[in-house]
Amino acid sequence: MPIPMWVTRVNRKVTNPVLGTLSDRLPPLATLHHVGRRTGRRFSTPVFAFGTPRGVVIALTYGPQVQWLRNLEAGGEARLVRRGQVLAVGDPVRLHGEAGARLVPRVIRAGLRFMRVDDFVELAAVPVHG
Repeated sequence: MPIPMWVTRVNRKVTNPVLGTLSDRLPPLATLHHVGRRTGRRFSTPVFAFGTPRGVVIALTYGPQVQWLRNLEAGGEARLVRRGQVLAVGDPVRLHGEAGARLVPRVIRAGLRFMRVDDFVELAAVPVHG
């Protein structure tokens, strides 16, 4: 079972601000900058992102109904800062089970299995220059 949703409220107030200071440069952490589909507000969300031939894959540790993914699926713009590099990301493709797990490093895959996380999203990614 993915991490319970009530944990997101704690993370939003406590953990994310702390991780946000590290996530731009400390792999496999990355910071997803996205815009709310209804509010137009800008959000920054620390995620674990892993490179793929198409872009990046993110394990949906809180399950597939996270707000940032819904924002991207609604056509919202997003940037991902990973290893100090800014990427324009979009075109989300949801993956389930082995289809997503195979895109994640083996050691991470084992931890995700232990947490019963089996939903992923792969995003197309293009470097932003300038």
